[in-house]
Amino acid sequence: MLTIIVIGAVVGFLAGGPLGMLIGGGIGWWLGGRLRGGLMLSKGLAEMQRQFMDSTFAVMGAVCQADGQVSGEERQVLEQLLVRLRLPENTRASARAAFERGRASDFDLDGEIARVARLTRGRSALRQIFLQVQLSAIAADGVLHPAEHSMLMRVARGLGCSEAEIAQIEAMLRGGASHGAGATQESQSPLEDAYKVLGVSDEASDAEVKRAYRKLMSENHPDKLASRGLPDSMREVAEARTVEIGNAYQRIRQARGQA
Repeated sequence: MLTIIVIGAVVGFLAGGPLGMLIGGGIGWWLGGRLRGGLMLSKGLAEMQRQFMDSTFAVMGAVCQADGQVSGEERQVLEQLLVRLRLPENTRASARAAFERGRASDFDLDGEIARVARLTRGRSALRQIFLQVQLSAIAADGVLHPAEHSMLMRVARGLGCSEAEIAQIEAMLRGGASHGAGATQESQSPLEDAYKVLGVSDEASDAEVKRAYRKLMSENHPDKLASRGLPDSMREVAEARTVEIGNAYQRIRQARGQA
């Protein structure tokens, strides 16, 4: 920063004498502060993204282990996710290690949830992305074990999710589990679940439904989430969530004769 101030002062002196030197030095001090602040912000964001990734896979391990074992399908989802995220091999190794850490009997799940809650405070969409990854893991084998369901609800409430968000998670969980053979989750109307994904009731007006849809699409835009701590490698997960929101909206529009 001192170098920037000196350069500013020299340039100012050459351009406007002593007064120019003072002005140039002041500009150099201001610019240096902005650059230093930007660098610190960048480093802070990188550390936040690293912690988010580590916690994501650690909690995934705990959720998959909730029923007493990790199925082959759940491990396959883990490996597929690592490929989808286009992670380098060293980062994949760290993700696998975090997954195993979460499976351990002495894993501090509540402490990990508290860490994620701090990372996602004021970032509800980022919190939903985190939960989306957990959903994809436990829905992998098409069988939703009560212990897995209970664990996921524990995670969601520990993150401070509202009852509306809990309903959204339940709706997505039903949708994910229903894709596999042997699904045991209680059936529910796809249309009813679509309303829950958007966080509105079936009595909401068309304008209210559209407003809820636009709000969710804005909050879940991958670029916006990236600026709030979502790792670039998880962009595809964010995009998948926007597709799900869009599908729910279209299902409602069709039911109302609008499409």
